[in-house]
Amino acid sequence: MNWKTVYRCGFICSLLFMAGIILDIIVGNVTGGDVSALPRTAVDRYAEFRENPILGLYHLDLLNLLNQIILLPVFFALFAAHRRVNLPGAGLALVIFITGSAVFICNNTALSMLDLSRKFSLAESDSETLMLAAAGESLLARGAHGSLGAFTGFLLPTIGNLIMALVMFSGRIFSRTTAWLGISGTILMLLYMILVTFIPASQRFAMVIAMPGGLLTLAWMVCYTIRLNKLAAWKN
Repeated sequence: MNWKTVYRCGFICSLLFMAGIILDIIVGNVTGGDVSALPRTAVDRYAEFRENPILGLYHLDLLNLLNQIILLPVFFALFAAHRRVNLPGAGLALVIFITGSAVFICNNTALSMLDLSRKFSLAESDSETLMLAAAGESLLARGAHGSLGAFTGFLLPTIGNLIMALVMFSGRIFSRTTAWLGISGTILMLLYMILVTFIPASQRFAMVIAMPGGLLTLAWMVCYTIRLNKLAAWKN
């Protein structure tokens, strides 16, 4: 395998991912960033889709879904960089990350809810309306942001990030500063996810944790993206 190509692909995808993260931060700040203010019921979600389909898709993590897919080649590149110094640790991080990404992708309900919202607006009877509302509630229980159903899909990739950051710390392919940024950022993001999922009343406080966690994680990505670019230029 041409590992330089793997690193180069990881570098390019990491740039795209960071652009997606910056877009997510901008949209989140513009729309308020308050998870507790999101529509609570399926009918409310349908109304949001009717008024602003793009915002409805965003609130159901479609942007996060696209970012997660883009990040897969990046994580494989990080695994490749550590294959000779810590194959078990890097392999474990990769497996957990891919598994979590698969769970997240399969549980995402953005497009399904959009389809149901269109059917809901065309419903001609009370029974059809009730059926579509119930179907929407089922989807939200499985994949709405902050729900128990979506927790695993967010948790596993973050654990994969943490393990990879720990591998970086001992592997010396990336700097210790890079590793510490990853470790601290992912720990804060784990805490944020736990608070949002299991302590709903703490959602506004959780955003205070999410902001530094997100910035530290973004700084981690910037550092390892620069390093991946350098690895792509080296001979293997």
